[in-house]
Amino acid sequence: MIETTSTSALVINLTYVLAAALFIFGLKFLGHPSTARKGNMLSAVGMLLAIVVTLFDKNIISFEWIAIAIIAGTIVGFFAARLVAMTAMPELVSLLNGIGGLASVFVAWSTLEAGTYLSGFVMLVTFLALLIGAVTFSGSLVAWAKLSERISGRAVTFKGQVTFNLLLVTTIVFCGYLFVASPEFSPSFSIVLYTLMGLALLFGIMLVLPIGGADMPVVISLLNSYSGLAACAAGFALQNNILIVAGSLVGASGIILTSIMCKAMNRSLSNVLFSGFMPVVESNMVIEGEVKPLSADDAYYVLEAAQSVVVIPGYGMAVAQAQHAMKELQVLLEENGAEVAYAIHPVAGRMPGHMNVLLAEADVSYEQLFEMEEINKRIENFDVALVIGANDVVNPAAREMKGSPIYGMPVINADLAKNVFVLKRGMASGFAGVDNPLFFKPNCRMIFGDAKETLGVMIRQFSD
Repeated sequence: MIETTSTSALVINLTYVLAAALFIFGLKFLGHPSTARKGNMLSAVGMLLAIVVTLFDKNIISFEWIAIAIIAGTIVGFFAARLVAMTAMPELVSLLNGIGGLASVFVAWSTLEAGTYLSGFVMLVTFLALLIGAVTFSGSLVAWAKLSERISGRAVTFKGQVTFNLLLVTTIVFCGYLFVASPEFSPSFSIVLYTLMGLALLFGIMLVLPIGGADMPVVISLLNSYSGLAACAAGFALQNNILIVAGSLVGASGIILTSIMCKAMNRSLSNVLFSGFMPVVESNMVIEGEVKPLSADDAYYVLEAAQSVVVIPGYGMAVAQAQHAMKELQVLLEENGAEVAYAIHPVAGRMPGHMNVLLAEADVSYEQLFEMEEINKRIENFDVALVIGANDVVNPAAREMKGSPIYGMPVINADLAKNVFVLKRGMASGFAGVDNPLFFKPNCRMIFGDAKETLGVMIRQFSD
């Protein structure tokens, strides 16, 4: 019997090591668009292995319910991924982060229900799993509501909010002390537990409400990190090695991605989290100039003569679902002898990698996608910069106007191209609410209307 148990433990641990290796290789492959799909698949296989082998770890799980959960989750995930619109992808990612946090809450809760007495360390990590998981869940719901415009995307603050938040944190810490120090489960402990969970959910709401919609890409990556940390804490509570490893990888990668996003906006994480409480500095700058509109028919003649075109996509491309039309135009331009490249800003869209996913859906070659630093080195040599639905990420005020709220933010220098065509529905400012002097530059022409229809006109011109 001892030998059988030892053999079973060895197989389980070896499978855990294999699953952890798949997670690590999956993260590695996710670092480049050309291998991202393979990385996602490796990570999914690793998670499936981890779940299946865990069923044989301890005889405390109902196999039937786990099988039902796997099947149900697979069906929901498949249809959610297939049916979600590209504009709704950030909201979906935010909801998935929240579900991950909620799962950690339930795991930690079940740990308490499973035993009558737990060590101080287990109580501490259980408290962390409950706290971080609940904050992630409620914070992700607020982020989802902001992104889907069910509530205002602007920073929501009220008088005395800082004091309220400080009292909230102090109460959570006090409840955490009572929680960890409880020697045994009792009715009073249940009161502390439910109070702690309620306060943690409220704290998640209060954490995300004062953050403006333009900072949601950073918030999404940060909440992703939180969900990993909650899973890691739950892993310690369950003494499950693979859950600890998986949670640590998600938490670390989320923090790294958050740092990259902050760097892309030339802001610190504290500035993103607490900018809603900072005094607003009114700028006296007035951006004036004459907008020069251009028809899609006339734009065709410039594109027809161009030898190089750089496409700069933004959230507006996702709204117009213009990625397939742009791919079709790209093929026609290349057949006409022009080089076509795509410039991707790290915070273009509403979530990290939004534009990469959008263009991958249209089967744009990964070799034609260039990061901001790469494209800026040679943007002056492009005959045409085609800006589709992007605003803040091509705003030269970040480079030229010290009084601008986005001054210092790295942007794609579209204005330095020989000709700039901006496809927009109107003259509204971008998500950051900052006017764009690019629209008044001598080499810039505004092509108003739906981007998909505008590109369609150009495509028909080339076909004729």
